[in-house]
Amino acid sequence: MSIENPHWGAPRIHGELLKLGFEVAQSSVAKYMAKRRGPPTQGWRTFLRNHALDVAAMDLFVVPTIGFDLLYAFVIIRIDRRDLVWINVTAHPTAEWVARQITEAFPWNEAPRYMIRDRDCIYGAVVARRLHAMGIRDKPITPASLWQNCFVERLIGSIRRECVDHIIVLGEPHLRRVLKSYARYYNDVRTHRSLDKDAPVSRSVQRTGSIKSRPILGGLHHHYARI
Repeated sequence: MSIENPHWGAPRIHGELLKLGFEVAQSSVAKYMAKRRGPPTQGWRTFLRNHALDVAAMDLFVVPTIGFDLLYAFVIIRIDRRDLVWINVTAHPTAEWVARQITEAFPWNEAPRYMIRDRDCIYGAVVARRLHAMGIRDKPITPASLWQNCFVERLIGSIRRECVDHIIVLGEPHLRRVLKSYARYYNDVRTHRSLDKDAPVSRSVQRTGSIKSRPILGGLHHHYARI
């Protein structure tokens, strides 16, 4: 007979043994318990894997303009399909503005269960209250642990490498148009290794017809499809 549970300690196992009629000291249980090799609770990677369907992540990044002004782009990504749920731009980010973006990103029946974010001071009490009101559990990462928000960090890296690093930004409306166009390309066209070479909005396999290309972002990217 064995009593196995990775989250049980000696007192819990000792109690179960007493209820099963075994007279044994708790110290004896502790002595012969198998040594735990991993952490007593699930790690961050396990949490993300178990709850991917219900997790989203958000972050801000800075983009300079031709006049050396700084614009702030705000993104929200769902972990499961890597889909870019929301992207918007502002020159003056505030907690109230971020809270409004979260509200606009999710209709009433589509809000995730968890929201991962870093500990930037812009996410103040206003954002926390908005998340709570929408039924979303706030999940700030631990200090100096950007790897815990790796999905959105990877998204921002892709946006930089594939879009804004190749474009001279003229101003806030221009950057907003560019990022909205990239978001459509990212969700509907761009394939991802983590999705078995599919796009976040799944693309069907085309086997007949001639292949045509449609330029995106002025030819920076192309959509290849059979006509």
